[in-house]
Amino acid sequence: MEAKRIVVKVGSSSLTDTHGNLDEKKLNDHVNAIARLKSEGHEVILVSSGAVAAGYSGLGYPSRPVTIAGKQAAAAVGQVMLLSSYANAFRRHGMTVAQLLLARQDFERREQMSHACSALSELLKRSVIPIINENDSVSLEELTFGDNDMLSALVSGLIHAEFLIILTDVNGLYDRNPNQYPDARRYKYLPDLPDSILSGISGSSGSKVGTGGMRSKLLAAKTALSLGVRTFIGKGKGSGKLVEILEGHGDGTYIGPINLRPSLKVSKQWIALHSPVCGKIEIDDGAVHALMEEGKSLLPAGVKKVIGHFLPGEVIQIVDQSDRVLGKGQVNYSSEKLNKIKSMPSDKAMNLAKSEHAEVVHRDNWVPWTVSIKLSATEGMR
Repeated sequence: MEAKRIVVKVGSSSLTDTHGNLDEKKLNDHVNAIARLKSEGHEVILVSSGAVAAGYSGLGYPSRPVTIAGKQAAAAVGQVMLLSSYANAFRRHGMTVAQLLLARQDFERREQMSHACSALSELLKRSVIPIINENDSVSLEELTFGDNDMLSALVSGLIHAEFLIILTDVNGLYDRNPNQYPDARRYKYLPDLPDSILSGISGSSGSKVGTGGMRSKLLAAKTALSLGVRTFIGKGKGSGKLVEILEGHGDGTYIGPINLRPSLKVSKQWIALHSPVCGKIEIDDGAVHALMEEGKSLLPAGVKKVIGHFLPGEVIQIVDQSDRVLGKGQVNYSSEKLNKIKSMPSDKAMNLAKSEHAEVVHRDNWVPWTVSIKLSATEGMR
């Protein structure tokens, strides 16, 4: 089998026992399966939930805490327990682990997102197993990533993975609730995730220790798909379960065609998914054609109107003269300077603005709305 870069997401319900405590047997089963993947030459990133579930009993809570403070305290205690268990389990296979705690803010800041990508790439290069979790102990909004489902999708795109495996306690997606309808049919393979399927799926979690549900996992799968990453949602047991999933024999649902387009560059992922929009630029028909049909950059000559106040480096929407949104881009000029140089030839505009940038928005910092809106709608965080 050709070596691949794979993200494996393990949910709380797949790590804990019936009382909500960390189940070492389950954890070791996942570790053995990941070690098997590594032994076959694959690169593996583990996105693991379970910190809150692992930590709350140690704080004296009879069940999972319901307050934000309680969950944050449980996460702080549980993260230590969780990583210690993973480190010990992987050490038996001669493997080293590293911990990365990420929050939504880390994706909203372009520089931090780039640093996270560089750190992950270096760890993989050194054959280390990165173990990623949301930074629950300091998050301002609890469970931002939906039991890490969305986090696993974003990480998959960030490091340009070929495959995302979401392990859960349900063997895939059904056309209706199999607990209520014995004749419910499981989807073995879906080339895409249409809104008709998403709208019929409940968002509730099927477990007392988990926070995501099937809808959360499907939204993550749709985001991963938009980023060029195929996804599997299901379950498995034993050291060969992940290999079986990769070979197409997994007990669950496969989502996405075998050959997907390459994922966006990290910089464009940030523009499309995470960047705040700080203003708007209206452009003429010639600039619309150059931008949308010829793949060119936006020059000052094509700018008709500047709306809002923004600074160089911020992200703006670009619209046509009918106010139809064309996409998002990182702008090289402030709104104040752009108002002075709009409709000018590039050389004259650069001299007047005393700038080295001929482009208002370079094509490398531009994402068409057909891509941006698709990703934003499926990303499920805003």
